[in-house]
Formats: sequence, structure tokens, C-alpha cells
Amino acid sequence: MKTFLAWFLRKVVRYRSDVVMVNLSRSFPKKSYEEIREIHKRFYRHLVTIFTEMLWVGTCRGERGREKFRRSHKLEFANPEEYNRLAALGRPIMLLEAHTGNWELMGGLPISSYGEPLNIRPDQYAVTYLALHNSRADRFVERARLGILEGTGFQGYVETSRVMRFVLEHRDTPFLYTFITDQYPYSPHHVPVRFMHQDTVTMTGGAGLAVKLDMAVAYLRFQEREGGGYRLSVVPICEHAAQMAPAEIMNKYYQLLEEDLEEQPWNYLWTHKRWK
Repeated sequence: MKTFLAWFLRKVVRYRSDVVMVNLSRSFPKKSYEEIREIHKRFYRHLVTIFTEMLWVGTCRGERGREKFRRSHKLEFANPEEYNRLAALGRPIMLLEAHTGNWELMGGLPISSYGEPLNIRPDQYAVTYLALHNSRADRFVERARLGILEGTGFQGYVETSRVMRFVLEHRDTPFLYTFITDQYPYSPHHVPVRFMHQDTVTMTGGAGLAVKLDMAVAYLRFQEREGGGYRLSVVPICEHAAQMAPAEIMNKYYQLLEEDLEEQPWNYLWTHKRWK
């Protein structure tokens, strides 16, 4: 069924098919047309998987849902000890992520370790998001993302327009903040970087907050596993963001993201028009 839906999206609906092909061709200039075409096809299978997993995680509600989620092994945290080392610093942590893996499963992050437990308290965990224009779609996505955190004290679903106030209100609490920060900037505050062989303007909101409040900053590696599911790991960028400029943080972030895309080129949301 997933193969059929991927074919339908790609060949019949042609959902941003040309955008994907152009983005892939420019991002991987050394790959042949046949290689690009295969990545193009695999990307649409990945896109269908993201959507079906979002519907599935919406059924993982409350305590029973968390048990169901853990049994599934959809997310497996590879280096919990490294995250816990950062948490032991006692300061807020800025976790910068991209549209790799399946970001819609991030509600399950606190229970994704099958070794050393992650030192993540749901009442000190914040997920930032950009509200959708359609209010019904926005409520649907919120319900799917957050059902797994019902009953845990989680109150950290923070729309981007409220992020600054939320962070300042909790500046003395060791919150974990997750920022998806690879979109085309929707504010005038951005810096140029070189990403996937292209000049790219990038958001600096998360990095800027981290610098102002001297947070620890890490990149979230979100790799697809063979056979299904995802492997998560944190790659520290700095322990004291006040010692870096936002542009330095973002250049390191894009360097790490580019390494991941070279390894798994289909594992990214290539439908985004980030090179306008």
C-alpha cells in the first residue's frame, strides 16, 4: 500500500515532484540522473511513511499509548549518556533538529531510550512549532503530536510567536527546547550559509536564544533504520553558547546536516522551497 501511495503522489498527483527533482539535482551535482531518480522515488516512499506514522502515533494516547510506543521501537536513542551529560550541566539545552527522520514523533523523545534512561522531564520539555494557516489542520496535527504526552505534565507546545516570552519565563529552569531550524526564514533575522552546494539563508532564532541565555546546544541526528523506525543521537555543538555567535552555531548545524544527507539522501523534506 505504501508503495502504491508513493507512486500515486509522485506520478499522478505529482505533489511538488518538480521541486523535489530540482532540489535533489542541485544538492547532489556529482550524482547521475539515474541516481537522482532513485532518490526521488525513495523520498516519496519516505514521505508516505511519515504521514502514516503521524496517523499511528495519534493513537498512542496517555499511559497505554506510551507503552504501545515503547514496544514499537519507532525511536531508539543511541547515546543517552551524551544527552545526560549535557543535562547534568544544569542549564537549558537547545536541541536543533531538521526535517529528517520523522519529526512528528518527537513527543516520544523522553521515552525513546532502551538503555540508560534519558534525563528529560516532560514538564521541562518544550517543542516549538509554526502554526498552520488552517485551524482544523493545526488542531489535528497538535492532537497527533501530543497525545503520547497526555498525563505527564507537559505544557511546552510553544508556537514560534510565543517562544521568546516562554523562554524568558523559564530562564532559570533547565528546560530542553527543540527547534526545527532548517526552513526558509520567516523573519528578517537570518544569516547566509553554504548548504548542499548552494547559498542558503537560514533561521537563527533558536541559536540566538541559546547565545543570549548561554544554553548548551546540540544537533539531533535523526537517521532512518533499515527495516523501519529511527535512530536518534545528539551531537554536541557547544556547552556554553554565549561563547559563540549564532552564525557559528548555524554553520556547524548545517555541516552536520549535510553529512547526514550525504549518507541518507532520501531522508529529508525535499518538498520545502528553502532555496527561493
